[in-house]
Amino acid sequence: MTARLHDLQTFPALRSLGGGGRPQTFRPMKKLIPLLALIILAASCSTQKELSYLNNLYELGGENYFPMDVPDYQVQPRDILHISVKAQTPEGTLTEMFNDRTSANMNYISNEGSAYMIGYSIDPEGKVTVPLLGKIPVAGMTVFEIRDLFQHKVDSLFRHAYVEVRLMSFKFTVIGEVRQPGSFVNYNDQLTVLEAIGRAGGISETGTKEKILVIRPTGDQTVTYHIDLQDKSLLSSPAYFITPNDVVIVQPNPRKVFAVNLPTISFVISTVTAAITTTLLLINYFGK
Repeated sequence: MTARLHDLQTFPALRSLGGGGRPQTFRPMKKLIPLLALIILAASCSTQKELSYLNNLYELGGENYFPMDVPDYQVQPRDILHISVKAQTPEGTLTEMFNDRTSANMNYISNEGSAYMIGYSIDPEGKVTVPLLGKIPVAGMTVFEIRDLFQHKVDSLFRHAYVEVRLMSFKFTVIGEVRQPGSFVNYNDQLTVLEAIGRAGGISETGTKEKILVIRPTGDQTVTYHIDLQDKSLLSSPAYFITPNDVVIVQPNPRKVFAVNLPTISFVISTVTAAITTTLLLINYFGK
């Protein structure tokens, strides 16, 4: 009997055993369950700052001004151009000189895949082959510069000719924590990163507005930009305006990381709890 009391004094864990052989340690462990639930609930809540855009704009003055530097995209090999040439006939009417492709161009709005077939692709050497004009180097030029170049060449062939050039391959991709990730086609001359994310359904509840990655292919290299949609510096960033072939990646927020790791955390807690419970039961059993 004396030896057993000595063991109880030596091992404090045994002193937590109450009557009936039930470990008293279970009681504080039960109190931890609501605490863990409260921690998980707090971790899943979002603040107003996390949900809003451009938080640090001046509100008292009512107006904020930022330079609007829309990039002039320079076409690259494998881009696809829409080229239309209208010229005056001897009867005095305007006619389309590239009827074989321009008439089919009307279907492009409803069938994006036809762009590759009906457009004029820039070859790996940076040249585009146009009927009556031959191979013309255009890589590194803007759409407006290409139009002026073609206009100059067409004026020597036709009377009162009109040239129209547009970029058909203005595609961009938005992936990560957005509601509708995917690749999209832009039919305007410019596009902002906010509009691009809007096309993808907006940032989901598991995405962060502070860590947006923009990947931009430029010729023989790739440039990356890290932007923050909650900071006004976004409006002056080179990545504010999207260019063709850009990829926008929305990173996950800490709640998404926590949710992904929650099964592992729960498994570890359950394993440790089971091991402690088993150990206490064995101590209780052999300590009698």
